[in-house]
Amino acid sequence: MVTITVNVDDETDARFRETVKEKLGTGKGTLGTAIAEALNNWVNEKQEEEITKRQLYLLHKSRKLVKYVFNREDAYGRY
Repeated sequence: MVTITVNVDDETDARFRETVKEKLGTGKGTLGTAIAEALNNWVNEKQEEEITKRQLYLLHKSRKLVKYVFNREDAYGRY
C-alpha cells in the first residue's frame, strides 16, 4: 500500500466527500476505498480508450487492404 498526496479544489473535495458519505457512509477507510475505486475506474477508462483507438486504426488499415483485388495467380502463387 502507498500514500499519495494530491491537491484538489475545495468544490471537488466537498462533492467527492459528500458522495462518499451518501454511498459508503462515514466509517473508517471509506474515503480511501472511494479514492482507490476512482483511480481504478480512471485507469480502466484510459485503457479502454487506447484499445478503441487501436481497434479503429486496425479497422481503417484493413479497409485500405480490401481495395486490392486479388487475381488467381496471386491467390495460388502461379506465375
